[in-house]
Amino acid sequence: MPQANIVRVVNVHKYFRRGSERIDVLNGLSLEVAQADFLALMGPSGSGKTTLLNLIAGLDRPSEGQVIVGTDVISSMSETQLATWRTRNIGFIFQFYHLIPVLTAFENVELPLLLLPLNAAQRRQQVQTALQLVGLSDRMSHRPGQLSGGQQQRVGIARAIVTDPTLIVADEPTGDLDAKSAGEILDLLVELGTTLRKTIVMVTHDPRAAQRAHRVQHLDKGLLVDKPAMAYEHA
Repeated sequence: MPQANIVRVVNVHKYFRRGSERIDVLNGLSLEVAQADFLALMGPSGSGKTTLLNLIAGLDRPSEGQVIVGTDVISSMSETQLATWRTRNIGFIFQFYHLIPVLTAFENVELPLLLLPLNAAQRRQQVQTALQLVGLSDRMSHRPGQLSGGQQQRVGIARAIVTDPTLIVADEPTGDLDAKSAGEILDLLVELGTTLRKTIVMVTHDPRAAQRAHRVQHLDKGLLVDKPAMAYEHA
């Protein structure tokens, strides 16, 4: 049975001004992502893949066109509305983890929940569940400096899922990891999609990471293209 689309990008343009010059990043791009899909976005540097990810995550707005997530037309929201929307709907996974060094794994994962109307017991339950899902129940009191890179990224993933978001966006989530840790993180992302039916959009330059996604879309010069012959060694 086909899944409903959770993300719709409709004829989106994104451009910037540099003096009198207009720099086009996305050129009338359209994209749909279904519920529980795991989509990888690939392309050379400057192709627009990170810009597209930021638009889908509500971190940026298109110059023209619409971005719709669920039933929300996020491209029409104010900055205040977007900030509230992101808190409830988006889980972010970054290449360099963005953990706060002085906080424990538990406290780092709890941070997004502090913006929601939850009491301490409710927060504790959700944090414990998230850390259990990523296999770190025994590392809750450890600070980032006491964890390996792979474990730090697992904390980052727990933080991304702790609010039960509509969509998970991952920007080069394995880019700072060795091959073994990267494989484990990708296994975890696949499992989250399967068991929790999470929708994941991932930017990556690594073909091995992209192979783990359900499907891959390639960008070049702000448009979706057929898979190019050249690899993205310098993406």
